[in-house]
Amino acid sequence: MNKLFISIGFAVMVLAQWFVPGKMILDQERVLAEGTSYKFRTRPIDPSDPLRGKYITLSYEMNKAKWIGEAPVNWKDNVYVYLKKDKNGFAQATQASNKPLKTDQEYVVAQGYGVYNDSINFQLSFTRFYMEESKAYPAELAVQQAASDSLLDNCYGLVFIKNGSAVLENVFVNDTPIKEYVEEGQQKNANL
Repeated sequence: MNKLFISIGFAVMVLAQWFVPGKMILDQERVLAEGTSYKFRTRPIDPSDPLRGKYITLSYEMNKAKWIGEAPVNWKDNVYVYLKKDKNGFAQATQASNKPLKTDQEYVVAQGYGVYNDSINFQLSFTRFYMEESKAYPAELAVQQAASDSLLDNCYGLVFIKNGSAVLENVFVNDTPIKEYVEEGQQKNANL
């Protein structure tokens, strides 16, 4: 009898270990398939922020919105940032609140950092873009250079959003996916 319970318990544990990551993957795939795409302009990455593993770290220009929520907002409280697209498809924050609003506007959940003069500062949650390890560091350097170079004013993350869930699909430099941009740079350096 004990062996039966142990076998059933083991089977449930194995199924749960497959179900949880499977559901997370399916949820992200649903956002990519059904969500609305927004471009988020990046800004220069702090050069002292080291590469941590197999991803690049991104920072975004959009980090402030009109505050219509209730005060106070504590450090890193979740806030709902409502979005619209400009004529080029880039995301613009229209307003933010600490509670969901009854509106058709898409929103992302961000971490609030304080309300000042009827606006709130926040940090978006999709700051990591995972890549092949050999390309991650050159990609972070490319994004840093592109974001700080006034001639390369076209560095952005393409993010799909649905019902507050956000998935960073790719990073672009001058409308070229970051992986291709890095490969082109590596190929140019190899030819020199």
